[in-house]
Amino acid sequence: MTVLDSGVRVVTEAMPTVRSVTLGFWIATGSVAETESEAGLSHLVEHMLFRGTDRYGSLEIDQIFDTMGAELNAGTGKENTSVYARVIDDHLRQAFDVVGDMVWHPRFDESDLANEREIVLEEIAMYEDDPQDRVFDVFGEAVFGEHPLGRPVIGRADVIANTSPAGLHAFHANHYAPEDVVIAAAGSLEHDAVVELARGLDVPQRPRVAQPPPVPEQLPPHLRFLRKDTEQYHVTLGAPAVARDDERRFTMRVLDALLGGTSSSRLFQEVRELRGLAYNVYSFQSLHAGTGMIGVYLGTRPDNLAPALQVVADELERLRQDGVSAEELERAKENVKGRIVLSLESTAARMSRLGAAVLSELPLLTIDEVVERIESVTLDEVDALLRELLAPERLSAAAIGADEEIFRAAIEPVAPSLPAGLATG
Repeated sequence: MTVLDSGVRVVTEAMPTVRSVTLGFWIATGSVAETESEAGLSHLVEHMLFRGTDRYGSLEIDQIFDTMGAELNAGTGKENTSVYARVIDDHLRQAFDVVGDMVWHPRFDESDLANEREIVLEEIAMYEDDPQDRVFDVFGEAVFGEHPLGRPVIGRADVIANTSPAGLHAFHANHYAPEDVVIAAAGSLEHDAVVELARGLDVPQRPRVAQPPPVPEQLPPHLRFLRKDTEQYHVTLGAPAVARDDERRFTMRVLDALLGGTSSSRLFQEVRELRGLAYNVYSFQSLHAGTGMIGVYLGTRPDNLAPALQVVADELERLRQDGVSAEELERAKENVKGRIVLSLESTAARMSRLGAAVLSELPLLTIDEVVERIESVTLDEVDALLRELLAPERLSAAAIGADEEIFRAAIEPVAPSLPAGLATG
């Protein structure tokens, strides 16, 4: 890793056996960096980066990457935005120049913004129609409340519809500071050559903006329900978890795998395979600055909702009371290790790992060090973490479905400590 005079950090990993390079620009802005009146601007800026610069028009960008046979894409999350390209090594210089100009000097033309607004509004409408995705944002609100982590990344339609080019330009200037940008690359490369390409970019000097507000230490559980005429009830259940820099994050990955992250996991076997109460049932986790989240998702028809949630309640209680078996632990650890190693055989995964870690100021562990941390997880550590994180009094719940009273009755055995009143969106 090299830190440039501008404050931009450059991190690379050479993979001599490949001919491709994946290049990524990681920016420390996402939905948590937005105020209520800015909800969705990180996502809209990401879209507008592809609309061209003074040097490269939108169509020209598409033609350049099509001619190279390359991939160009971007994504916005809670805490970061990334713009990335995968090219053969001969085209790295050109890709670097174009992507760098997109990130630092987007044009924000009025007519382009008018078109992109409509595209994002269609994306929001599509998201509103997809309860299987939307329920996770309803759940985020239940867990994190008024904190920005509880807001959807996609933003609000009224903010998108009323944002001007000047407003978007100001947001970009305030959030794309050099010290908040990491350039990551993995593949057929030489580190010093990548650093020189980064030094050749026209990087505007801007001060860093204030950091997002800290997450409150106490996050009381909440219930959220969104009424929608759907064939299934889409339910999420869970609680705040460990932060991304907490050493117990390795234990949480193992816990996630044995709880519902694999086809042999507790919930998948009990809910789906043995009883046929749901097609989709799984656990999930996410790590953030100062906090995290662990939870369970299931989608099922109204007649199966109460029986399915009762099985979830029984399994969580059995885990809390009896703990995890040595066989389960070993199977879960091997699964996590295998998925990590297999995923990192691609240049894109290696680049993402580098960019996310450096942007989050996490130590850059080698693959062997990560595997060692997973292997060292013990039964006592898993049992202690699941009893702490999945205690009934900590659990929040969210659902999308046709009748909130049906959901209220069904969720009672799993999370009896939830407030009696439902907040309906």
